[in-house]
Amino acid sequence: MAAWSLENNRTRSILHNAQQGKYAVGAYNCYNVDGVMAVVRAAEAKKSPAIIQLFPWTLHFQGPEFVRYVVNYAHAASVPIAVHLDHCIKPADIELALTLPFDSIMIDGSTMEESENVAICAQNIDRAHKLGISVEVEMGRIEGGEDGLPHVDMGAIFTKPEEAKEFMERTGADFLAPSFGNIHGGYGPGGAEKLWNTDLLHTISKTVSQPLVLHGTHPVSDELFLKAIDCGASKINVNRTVRDDYTDFVAANAGKLELTVLKVQGVDIYTKSVERVMDLFRSSGKA
Repeated sequence: MAAWSLENNRTRSILHNAQQGKYAVGAYNCYNVDGVMAVVRAAEAKKSPAIIQLFPWTLHFQGPEFVRYVVNYAHAASVPIAVHLDHCIKPADIELALTLPFDSIMIDGSTMEESENVAICAQNIDRAHKLGISVEVEMGRIEGGEDGLPHVDMGAIFTKPEEAKEFMERTGADFLAPSFGNIHGGYGPGGAEKLWNTDLLHTISKTVSQPLVLHGTHPVSDELFLKAIDCGASKINVNRTVRDDYTDFVAANAGKLELTVLKVQGVDIYTKSVERVMDLFRSSGKA
């Protein structure tokens, strides 16, 4: 269980520094050791803070000992790296997460009625804070599907700034993932440029004091990422944006190269993709 306090919580420190410094820190979704190694190596090379992000899938497929390994690996780095559990929807996943040394978790009650969402979040956030774990919440609905997330057939519900401020006060949450047209699982015609209401994101950032989190980032142009950062995004969840080159390399070379060579070259490619994003998000040199 987490032995540190909320006051020196890694995710809180990383994101509050980003919020004050007007840059963003990537939260890199990792599914295997290659991803974890790539984030740590990139962060150390770029002297950038970083967040390694796991899904509840990891809790069940790779298990609690893998989580402990990732946390130990991240915390041994020469730069600040936090480990975050994304999208805890099932109560059993929250219960398990609170027995593990995560720096932060996301409690996702966004499919619930608001009163239920507030109650579930507030109860579990109080418990998490006592363990030194910070908590991200989602308000509004970021439509679409992602690993372990249900597809929602309703239209995206945009986050209302004043309601978001009240929600954060009532729950005691540390970070907010707003809905402003961002979508999980890919964009249709016109892409994110057509759907994102960055003016709304900016208004939320001026209304809510806590750092904001950007979900639904593939595919998104470099220019739009920069606009989101300028509008107040402090944590940007990144998945395929840094993983596709690695996946393509492995798919093309598995069976052709020795496994050791495949791993070394694959991690190098993955690392370079993460380094590029750290430069883009302006987190390089901020550690």
